[in-house]
Amino acid sequence: MSRERGQRERETEWIPKTRLGKMIQEGRINSLEEIFMEGVKIREPEIVDALLPDLQEEVINVNLVQKQTDAGEKSRFKAIVAVGNRDGYIGLGSGKANQVRTAIEKAAAEARLNITMVRRGCGSWECGCGKAHSLPFQVTGKCGGVKVVLVPGPRGLGLVAGEVAKVIISLAGVKDCWTRSFGATRTIPSFACAVFDSLRKTYRLVTPQDWVR
Repeated sequence: MSRERGQRERETEWIPKTRLGKMIQEGRINSLEEIFMEGVKIREPEIVDALLPDLQEEVINVNLVQKQTDAGEKSRFKAIVAVGNRDGYIGLGSGKANQVRTAIEKAAAEARLNITMVRRGCGSWECGCGKAHSLPFQVTGKCGGVKVVLVPGPRGLGLVAGEVAKVIISLAGVKDCWTRSFGATRTIPSFACAVFDSLRKTYRLVTPQDWVR
């Protein structure tokens, strides 16, 4: 299930509630990179929609979950949604609700709040083209009992990964890489979170290109 959204459709016009939202509406901030450099936390999903109009959504998984209460079992739907612009930005979120549509909307809003930048490069010794088609180095992500390793690949390789990992990695703008997974990979929420964690770690290491900055 795939949906492309530019500006999210709202019944009412967006009225910023935070200082960051007001600065964006006034035109004082024009990119997400400026927000990340300042270390400000995004608290409104509309901020991401305003700065990334070409954002795309992908529903990773929808599952029925149950909770035992005093009145009996309570069933709800849990959705996992990934958002990205296929050019260096990726977000992942989950949401629960009594209806599938509401759960997906909640997950999409949380994914926007969790959006992060992905550093891309050409870290494969087999390539060396210097273009940002893969990852600059190997990264490892963990979530629960799942561990995922992303290895840079040569140009033209494609994404050697499962369906869930392919969706998330392609939304981040990475075109060529290998993946290795360990643990309970059939648990889709943990596996998707581990892939997202590995992509998020690409900016935890300072590279020589960052020394100039």
